[in-house]
Amino acid sequence: MLEAFLVPEKTVVSAKGDGPALDVSGAEGRIFLLTLEITDIIEQESLDVGIFESADGLIWEAKPIAAFAQKFYREEVPLLLNLSARPAMKFVRAHWEVNRWGRGSEIPMFEFCVKLREVPQEILAEAGDGVRVQ
Repeated sequence: MLEAFLVPEKTVVSAKGDGPALDVSGAEGRIFLLTLEITDIIEQESLDVGIFESADGLIWEAKPIAAFAQKFYREEVPLLLNLSARPAMKFVRAHWEVNRWGRGSEIPMFEFCVKLREVPQEILAEAGDGVRVQ
């Protein structure tokens, strides 16, 4: 079962950027639970995190295949990602955008990570038709 970080733990960012490419081609079911964990912030700022895919790890799709809702606070947010209908896509990575407004420094600061964990096939079989994935 595949478990990895799309953005390593305790990553501190002040500008837009990309996490490392992760090869998910060996995952059995290609359905993943993503977890965005924001551990530190400053006030009056926002974080947008999207997940992008690539067939070769070099050329990335222009639009994200999944995205977390825009965030403003410390929190932990789950998101299901289903790549089972995209067998040609072998790599995923996170991309983030940050924004800051208001008083004080204009430079945003977020400390966060994005975890990826493959959802075991037996859990999906037990859940049946009630499972909705993005």
